[in-house]
Amino acid sequence: MRRVGLGLGLAAAALAVAATAQRPGAGQGDAPARPPVDAPELARLGRYPVGVQRSRFVQPGQADPLQGRDRPAIVDRELPLLIWYPAASAGRGTTYKTALSGEDGRDVAFDLPGLASPDRPVAAGRFPLVILAHGYGNTPELLSWLGENLASKGYVVVAPAFRDPPISIRTDAARAGPIARRPLDIAFVTAEAQARADQHKGIFAAADPTRTALIGYSMGGYGVLTVGGAPLNPAMGKLSRDILTPFAADRASELRANNLKAIVALAPAARFGAVPIWTGQGVGAVPVPTLIVVGDHDRVVGHEAVRALFDAPAPAPRYLLTFAQAGHSIALTPAPPAMRQRFWDMDWFEDAVWRKDRLLPIQTHFITAFLDRYVKGETGRDAYLNGLTVQSDAGRWPDAPVGRVAQYSPGPPASTVWKGFQPGRAVGMSFEYRPAPAGDERGCGLD
Repeated sequence: MRRVGLGLGLAAAALAVAATAQRPGAGQGDAPARPPVDAPELARLGRYPVGVQRSRFVQPGQADPLQGRDRPAIVDRELPLLIWYPAASAGRGTTYKTALSGEDGRDVAFDLPGLASPDRPVAAGRFPLVILAHGYGNTPELLSWLGENLASKGYVVVAPAFRDPPISIRTDAARAGPIARRPLDIAFVTAEAQARADQHKGIFAAADPTRTALIGYSMGGYGVLTVGGAPLNPAMGKLSRDILTPFAADRASELRANNLKAIVALAPAARFGAVPIWTGQGVGAVPVPTLIVVGDHDRVVGHEAVRALFDAPAPAPRYLLTFAQAGHSIALTPAPPAMRQRFWDMDWFEDAVWRKDRLLPIQTHFITAFLDRYVKGETGRDAYLNGLTVQSDAGRWPDAPVGRVAQYSPGPPASTVWKGFQPGRAVGMSFEYRPAPAGDERGCGLD
């Protein structure tokens, strides 16, 4: 998208037209993957139309903490998948049909608009592989804003459905299901997707298994950080009906993903009650660049607990994006009409302070810069990540035109407004960076 000079109506119109030209499937309703005109620069859609396929993986002989009286039952575990990918041509878009558990434990069904088109031919080439893990009681469709957007930029995004029990069932037995299975399922899906990519099987033939990234929200954030190499606390064994006990000891290496280049953790769980999830170095043991996103009023996972993950010494770059006053629901789509009738339903989605059409594009902007830098190796993205003024409100652009300005900040030295943000739109946030220790930049996309 070209920068425009003056903040006149004509300039604003040019910005909108340029943005529309970047949108595969433009005109398909209000798909949350499509950013509004006041979104930061890298939130815009990429050059590829977006395809979507449904598939499933089955892992035989798995312990299920939700079944079995004296010990977990051993069953074949089926994981439905939603796969977004760069397509060779555009289609008509789609409508996702999904549901979340209501206050009484029964599902509330709803629709979400999407710009991806089912079963389109895949674009030529091989694209980085992203595993996208949803939160407790969520579904992959609620992360379509990110999966579709990344697919338009040349990523194959695989989002498993973990089929958690209703979140309104607040027993230790019910909670053991997501706690036990999330890291195990993410590790399995990652390895299986990589294997099928190696074998050029189906849609996975479009993925490059040597360039893999993990993204997880909430319970999924716990999962991706564990699969990224954070060592489990042995106390997690009791919380998981002993399913995780061996993975906190002699089988720990089975959880670690191969060919991992980067991790994004959105409002990740860092402890369950009084029990810390990890031991020893904790997430400081994760050897790849990590981006953490959280609201400073997140009372579900706790802002300070998440911040401590960023502060832990680590061998790879760390980034922390914090939304002032935001709560836990930062990573879900805007609430559809069917989920706006009762507080319980709407509270899954909406933040008390922030508009969703601000929260999601800002995250997309930073996730795009981060993955492009550390997975694709695009060093030009450094300017969107490194050397930013920590507090967004402190940014200044002395030579910006007076009045309404439609252009993006060029970043230093001309402006300390965060690069890629429009004037007046980089507010209410902080962005912090901890570089890798000198001489310890292996595996960080820095060589």
